[in-house]
Amino acid sequence: MGKLKEFLKRKDVVFSAHRYGIDAMGAMAQGLFASLLIGTIIKTLGEQIGLQFLVDAGTFAQSVAGPAMAASIGYALHTPPLVLFSLIAVGSAANSLGGAGGPLAVYFIAIVSAECGKLVSKETKVDIIVTPAVTILVGTGLSVLFAPAVGSVIMWATELQPLLMGILVSVLVGIALTLPISSAAICAALNLTGLAGGAAVAGCCAQMVGFAVMSFKENGVGGLVSQGIGTSMLQMPNILKKPRVWLPPIIASAITGPIATCVFKLQMNGPAVSSGMGTCGLVGQIGVYTGWVADVASGAKAGITAFDWAGLLLVSFVLPAVLCAVLGALFRKKGWIKDG
Repeated sequence: MGKLKEFLKRKDVVFSAHRYGIDAMGAMAQGLFASLLIGTIIKTLGEQIGLQFLVDAGTFAQSVAGPAMAASIGYALHTPPLVLFSLIAVGSAANSLGGAGGPLAVYFIAIVSAECGKLVSKETKVDIIVTPAVTILVGTGLSVLFAPAVGSVIMWATELQPLLMGILVSVLVGIALTLPISSAAICAALNLTGLAGGAAVAGCCAQMVGFAVMSFKENGVGGLVSQGIGTSMLQMPNILKKPRVWLPPIIASAITGPIATCVFKLQMNGPAVSSGMGTCGLVGQIGVYTGWVADVASGAKAGITAFDWAGLLLVSFVLPAVLCAVLGALFRKKGWIKDG
């Protein structure tokens, strides 16, 4: 056991929740941003202004989402160059064979493949053959065996029970957004689109806009911007000191989630990664809009209505702001939240 531990340490193979749950997942989100997400935005812009070059550029970026995710995970796991480059093929296989659950398949399979590649790296005199072969064969084998089985259970459950799942998805994804983990990567891995994606957007917006408005007295316009279109993660030190300050945004997300799914039928038919972004750079709202555009183009939607826009604006901005302003004032009056 001592020799095994020493070997794993030398290979920088660390079995920890932080490395796999935070480092790898956070890097995976960046890989998605640099491929699928920005590709979708560029392509949609090109379609709206009639510029084919942007459409082509966006399509190319979208097509390498799997490789980009796998390579990003490999980078976070400190893989040697041969392993990192071989993960490109692994990501392509896992994402292609995984279908709707492609990102989740890429996440798990890329981690296993990367660690296996690291174990054999530079252990033989023919490293240039052995290392990429092991990485690619392990990744492709796992993709063939398991990737097609990765399903879309959460989306199915949301369609079945939109009220209950609207609450659960909104609250849990919103909490994940404020925690130092990647809610965007979680949404991408679980392929949270459709009504589930709409609930996720609602939960994230409740956290970001909610904290921005609730703390305006202390943080002013700078805090409003940095939290409202930046990240509510800035509140983590305050949450750790007094967890009670987290309750207003959580309560707001429990209200706006089912409103999104049951009243406005708000769906994320753009990239799943956008579901976990909320109002960060307005990526969540852009994702919903690109979904509308795609649905109209395919004939699945007759057109974008005033009701659609009203639902998006209310769920994303108005309701979180009003609810958290009221709840925050009530909590201050009760002495549960103190000034500062």
